[in-house]
Amino acid sequence: MTSTTDTSPADVEPSILRVTTTSPAPGGADPGQDPSRRPRRRRGRGSDDSNDRGIVSPSDWRRRGIRRSLRTSHVVLLAILAFTGLGPILWLGKAAITPTQDTLRTPMAIFPNGVDWENLQAAWSTIHLDVQFLNTVWVALGSWAIQILVATTAGFALSVLKPKYGPILNGLVLATLFVPAVVLLVPLYLTILDVPFLGVSLINTFWAVWLPAGASAFNILLVKRFFDNLPPEIFEAARTDGAGPFRLFFSIVLPMSKPILGVVSVFAIIAAWKDYLWPSLVLADPKVQPLSVRLPLLQQTIELDVYLAALAISTLIPIILFVLFQGLFLRSAGLGGAVKG
Repeated sequence: MTSTTDTSPADVEPSILRVTTTSPAPGGADPGQDPSRRPRRRRGRGSDDSNDRGIVSPSDWRRRGIRRSLRTSHVVLLAILAFTGLGPILWLGKAAITPTQDTLRTPMAIFPNGVDWENLQAAWSTIHLDVQFLNTVWVALGSWAIQILVATTAGFALSVLKPKYGPILNGLVLATLFVPAVVLLVPLYLTILDVPFLGVSLINTFWAVWLPAGASAFNILLVKRFFDNLPPEIFEAARTDGAGPFRLFFSIVLPMSKPILGVVSVFAIIAAWKDYLWPSLVLADPKVQPLSVRLPLLQQTIELDVYLAALAISTLIPIILFVLFQGLFLRSAGLGGAVKG
């Protein structure tokens, strides 16, 4: 029979007692660390991410002098940018209602001899800006419709349908971006002059501007890139339910593509509104010429004040359109996400 012996506290080694009775260092510091050295405090607002640091540190930003000087520099910089961008437009608006002699003698003076409102009426009635404005609207709308049609269908085919030779087609479309537009003027003009297989000429018709505008590789790649980011699970579920290519395009892709369609629309309308070189080559008839082509041709035939008034009216029209539809433009240019949630 084995007997147990009781161990008294006196028999325990003193080293064990010292280990168990050792208390941690105050403040959670390492016992092996020199207590005379304090831990280094981090600068900043509680964040150690160096990517959040700017030119001015948070401690310097608390100083009133530095904060005031930075805000003053921001205001001055914004004022310079606003004056640089709006200065020519404001001067054009001033010159549009100023007599020719005053504009030539003192171009920077503000109405030295009063205002001449007859310039606007003379410009509208003499140059027939209403006809040129309607031509510009037709050119812009037609170019927009063709570009939307080509960009969405081509982007859908390359991104969603994924044909066998899709990468090759994508490379060919991308290669056209490296070809200068001036190089294509002569072959494109000959094609418009005598359309292959049809034997008709599109000169002095809006189709001469609409059809070349649709061949925009930039818009095709932009729309394709957006379609690539759409969730593939949606297309797989639609195909499982029996949806074909047309159902995918009209019922799924187009409703989800409002942001990119808005961006392409803004690019297309602005480019068509201010385009000069190609419309001046294919639209020689004054009855179909837009504002960007007709106004430069009248520079030497009318008075300077009337000409400046016509330029001001042609510039004011797109500004008014942007102000009226700025909400749509800004929402479209946001490119938020294709799917919410």
